[in-house]
Amino acid sequence: MVSLNTLLYLSMLPIYRSECRDGGRRTIHIEITNACNLECSNCTRFVGHHKHPFFMDSDTFIASAKSLEYFPGLIGIMGGEPTLHPHFAELMKIFKEIIPQPSRRALWTNGFRYKQHKEIIDDVFEPHNIIYNDHNPDVPDYHQPLLVASKDVVPDYAERKKLIDNCWVQRRWSASITPKGAFFCEVAAAQDHLFDGPGGWDLSSDWWDKRPEEFQDQVERYCHNCSACVPMNKVSAYDGFDYASPSNMSKLAELNTPRFRMGSVIEVTDELLCSSYDEATNVRPWEHRGLESRQWAEGLIVQDDVTPTATPS
Repeated sequence: MVSLNTLLYLSMLPIYRSECRDGGRRTIHIEITNACNLECSNCTRFVGHHKHPFFMDSDTFIASAKSLEYFPGLIGIMGGEPTLHPHFAELMKIFKEIIPQPSRRALWTNGFRYKQHKEIIDDVFEPHNIIYNDHNPDVPDYHQPLLVASKDVVPDYAERKKLIDNCWVQRRWSASITPKGAFFCEVAAAQDHLFDGPGGWDLSSDWWDKRPEEFQDQVERYCHNCSACVPMNKVSAYDGFDYASPSNMSKLAELNTPRFRMGSVIEVTDELLCSSYDEATNVRPWEHRGLESRQWAEGLIVQDDVTPTATPS
């Protein structure tokens, strides 16, 4: 079991704040699809488990972008792999109209169909705001297993809550909008879709202006079923299987997700868990790759002839 040990307790940040990007301003993702041409192990979007990936419709996309018109941070187009969306170009034209400042628009992509959409990508996004990771297996890449429920490995609620309040995802990564609404955390958004949750908040013009005490409903619903706050050792994104703890394993079995059905989910072991981040090898879990291995879009784009794992119906 995990204990706090030397872990420093820090409280959660407002949705609009981050401790690492752009002077403390957060990124909020508009997730236009959770379909992907890849199927990395322990994907933050649980790719491989969805029987029916979503593709955000234009009305929802417009409402999503308009809800962020006055948000002071970066707005990311995210997946899955965003370029798999059948109306990607159309949505990006809308994005440019609603968010006219180039410095506020960003794209997360593995490069799939980049050549097909190069003209619109170059028109909408500045090069430094194209965040590219092709998940090339020749480059070490790590994902923290997020199907390990913190309630399963940290049974004491008070201790677990302190870990949750210090979660690196909430402090460093992004809030998200999916077709089911707005979420304080991108992993919470993915979990809600996978486990058929009640959805997120309505897309009001100020949903992103919430302080921690205003999003504890989502914290209680999702964070106890997630392991982002739990110190762990590094796990390769190319292992070919996902780790899960008993409660989430039962949910996957009940849903009979494709990845579970294929035998590509195994139960977490004690060897993966650590008593503190001082002990863990994954001391910077927010970095999938080391700084020296980060890649950007120009000159490093994969070919378009890869068969995606999910296609629009």
